[in-house]
Amino acid sequence: MLRKVRAVVLRNGVAPQDADDLLHEAFVRLESYTRKQEIRSQEAFLVTAAMNLSRDQARHRARVPVNEEEFDILSLADAAPQPEEQLLSQERLRRAGTGLRRLDPLTRRCLLAKRLDGLTAAQIAEREGLGVAAVEKRVARALLFLTQWMGET
Repeated sequence: MLRKVRAVVLRNGVAPQDADDLLHEAFVRLESYTRKQEIRSQEAFLVTAAMNLSRDQARHRARVPVNEEEFDILSLADAAPQPEEQLLSQERLRRAGTGLRRLDPLTRRCLLAKRLDGLTAAQIAEREGLGVAAVEKRVARALLFLTQWMGET
């Protein structure tokens, strides 16, 4: 009887890998139903139940199309930083801000112009009235100081 029902299900377009699952579920429904009601034809019940299940499955797949080969579990992961990481980042920013405030104003302006504004040493030198070498030295010393400052705990 199960072979006949399986053949009917396969003829109606159910994939072979899904047919056994549908038959199992239909058989479970048959057993549950026979406890409460009398059934004239178990085979007809199984065919009807299996076909209804296959239609339900098809409707579900149409609503939620997922190509399992292209499904990427990592796309579900939240890329936002964890709360601990956020706190550490905020603390590093506060510490960097304190370090920047410890630089003399001219050196701070040179560093920020170079790093944030993207100006060249020549442009900064012209704007601040310094030589190019003096700007480069100030930026290098500021970076060295901040690197050491951030390394301290």
